[in-house]
Amino acid sequence: MPRALGRPMARDGRRILATALERLRGKLKYRPIVFELLPPTFTLHQLQQVVEALSGERLHKQNFRRLMISGGLVEPTGQYESQTGGRPAELYRFRRSAILERTSTGAIAAPED
Repeated sequence: MPRALGRPMARDGRRILATALERLRGKLKYRPIVFELLPPTFTLHQLQQVVEALSGERLHKQNFRRLMISGGLVEPTGQYESQTGGRPAELYRFRRSAILERTSTGAIAAPED
């Protein structure tokens, strides 16, 4: 029998967490909330980790990177993160104008205020 990780949640914490995760997963389909969970600049690896954690699915690295860059959701900052344990990783930022571009074509819902 596998050993449980962490501590048990008190009272209805599991239900609250499950509901929150379900709502986040639902919003991922029509709103780029993942960028609200990241710092202003991030690596594509960090972005992929957050998307995978929220969706609960593993993503193909190259396909994910290609989709983010060619989809115009992110843009390079010209800076690099050197503390990656290997080759420095390029830093990106979310292109907020991508939302306006997509709402004009109906591809994504407008952000909620």
